[in-house]
Amino acid sequence: MKLYSFPQASLEKAIAKRMLGLAAPERAWFAERWSQKPYKKSFIELKAMPLVTFLAKGKSWSDEEFAAELAGWDVKFYAAEAAVLRPLIEGDGLIQLMQKNMPAERAQALLDKLDNDRHA
Repeated sequence: MKLYSFPQASLEKAIAKRMLGLAAPERAWFAERWSQKPYKKSFIELKAMPLVTFLAKGKSWSDEEFAAELAGWDVKFYAAEAAVLRPLIEGDGLIQLMQKNMPAERAQALLDKLDNDRHA
């Protein structure tokens, strides 16, 4: 998938803001990992930026393109990661304009991915 060129610094700031709203155990788990540069880089590149790409481009893709890209996005989420990313799909902050015309079933497919593709 060709990633959408969303400013990484803005995305990191948005994630850090959402981290503060997590419940204590999830916040501690995520903050510990977020402070490690390799995890942060991996999280941004493999989970957060592709999600932003789905929000930016997903509304203009055909159903087949959307389904193929979603199936090809082979990642697993920890509960705290899903909690941090969920507001991006639900329409929070500067990403709101991207979600504006996202079909509800596609937004739900992204939420389902967060909920169902989990680490054991």
